[in-house]
Amino acid sequence: MQLGLIGLGKMGGNMAERLRLGGHQVVGFDFNADAVARLTASGNIGASTLEDLVKNLKGRRAIWIMVPQGAPVDQTIAKLEPLLNPGDILIDGGNSNYKDSVRRHKEVAAKGFQFVDVGTSGGIWGLKEGYSMMIGGDKEPVEYLRPIFETLAPAAGKGWGHVGPGGAGHFVKMIHNGIEYGMMQAYAEGFTIMETKKELGLDLPQISQIWRYGSVVRSWLLDLTADALGKNPTLEGLEAFVEDSGEGRWTVIEAIDLNVSAPVITESLMRRIRSREENNFTDRMLAIMRNEFGGHAVKKE
Repeated sequence: MQLGLIGLGKMGGNMAERLRLGGHQVVGFDFNADAVARLTASGNIGASTLEDLVKNLKGRRAIWIMVPQGAPVDQTIAKLEPLLNPGDILIDGGNSNYKDSVRRHKEVAAKGFQFVDVGTSGGIWGLKEGYSMMIGGDKEPVEYLRPIFETLAPAAGKGWGHVGPGGAGHFVKMIHNGIEYGMMQAYAEGFTIMETKKELGLDLPQISQIWRYGSVVRSWLLDLTADALGKNPTLEGLEAFVEDSGEGRWTVIEAIDLNVSAPVITESLMRRIRSREENNFTDRMLAIMRNEFGGHAVKKE
């Protein structure tokens, strides 16, 4: 089966290679000419323009878009639509806001095309491990794309599924990432407590390896943590600055809108934002208040 792929960064490039190994042909486009050249060298077809990409796809076209969420997705769809035939399928596999995906599903359908939103997890490990895919859209295009999903997934019947109508795939992926925030924060806090207990001389890489087998807190995230600690046990040279892709924020907003209490996910998001504050004003305010009401010492720069 052929698949058009727009966006050949690390994740997109790995997806193209996994599809090639699974017997599918990818026609790919990226503004980075080197990425297109690597795709061609691997045995797939590199395209220099979107027009070239569409021309190289035979029969019913299916085009997977892997670009940053927001305006880039809308701009890409707008450029593709004049090149498509009725029934062709547009797939958004990026980290889009599910509300945008609901809108795009309706807009694309009104023009005679199909839209499928695929919340995709697996990152740089997807080539080896496969991708977890949460899929939203109409049943017919999802079934048509089944060979693609079965090849990208960890196994044909595992790690992917059609979870609901347009927007549902990105909604479920949003919640997935919110949960990920909480898990990461819990691991980080636990390891920090152990690292601070200096008198016990705890070996954090050793402990992370122990927990990987038989423990109720074992997970792939812990596997990756253990690997990272093995390479850099003291985290030397790393800055305490943690980005977020936006999905954690959207999860918290959705929880508020639904009147659902989600304190762990919310606090983990706040901690990420806190990590970016230089010369933290909040903590300095706390210090000066303690000094005013209790005479507690204030450390000065």
